[in-house]
Amino acid sequence: MPIKMFKLYQGKMKTFIKYAFVILIGLSSKLYAQMPHDVIYMPKKTACLAVSYNNSSWKEYWENTLKRENLNIGTHTTQSVMPMIAYGITDKLNAIVALPYVSTKTSAGNLMGQKGIQDFSAWLKYQLVKNEKGFSLHSVLGASIPVGNYVPDFLPMSIGLQTKTATGRLIANYTHKSGIYVTAHGSYILRSKIKVDRDAYQADNRVYNTNEVSVPNATDAAIRLGYIKDGSRIQAEFFAENFTCVGGDNIRRNDMPFPTNNMTSTSIGFYGKYQPKNIGFNVRVAKVVNGINVGQATSFSVGLLYQLNPKIKK
Repeated sequence: MPIKMFKLYQGKMKTFIKYAFVILIGLSSKLYAQMPHDVIYMPKKTACLAVSYNNSSWKEYWENTLKRENLNIGTHTTQSVMPMIAYGITDKLNAIVALPYVSTKTSAGNLMGQKGIQDFSAWLKYQLVKNEKGFSLHSVLGASIPVGNYVPDFLPMSIGLQTKTATGRLIANYTHKSGIYVTAHGSYILRSKIKVDRDAYQADNRVYNTNEVSVPNATDAAIRLGYIKDGSRIQAEFFAENFTCVGGDNIRRNDMPFPTNNMTSTSIGFYGKYQPKNIGFNVRVAKVVNGINVGQATSFSVGLLYQLNPKIKK
């Protein structure tokens, strides 16, 4: 991230933050909320609409393995509002879709942020095995496609990479009768080539005379230790997550990031949910503790929950 890249003009940017709510619509009187990395399922023919506000900011970043800061950008902040819909195809098979609105800004310098709709994502989550001793195994297939017309090679202000992805994930869980659980997952993410608004670019110490850029594939893994009670009304967990590109190059000294970079990060954090009746909420906080070619971000998200159980006519 060079000093010269931060000399573009930036006006004052209005922050996009809209108050969000979550409506859970179902045929069951139980309360459910799920994500593509957990082992909670919506019952058959039950739909769920969720909206969350997310905020991530960093001041220091890793240029390759060198940790540094850049006074021309100060603190970099990414905000998003993400609606998510889940549907129980069966009690063991759920579908989830999401489409976030994302914005970026800096606290110093003249670098102009981006904002807009990012990528449409969809997942299928299936319960493979579950026994009476509390062990279960789950598989997740996911895909994403860019929707917004944003610029992918204007990092760190880009809101995405404009790459199509396909993800395979395996989740293992053990839940004790006391409510204490351990969950671990591993994923492999295939990412397509992208097109950039230039005739040539430099990567891997080479010059490529094309506008097509190969974005490296990636893996992600996590382990979670938590407690869940009354179905899923009360939940709290601590987690550690790792994201690693498979290959890729590094940010050159005093140069800007590029989609070919090997971006690696390890984060730790906390997630909690409380939904005693129809209305509830969830929170998530995390911090990047180590990385390569990424910012040392601190992030948080909040979501409101509301469930509606319409009466079924006989």
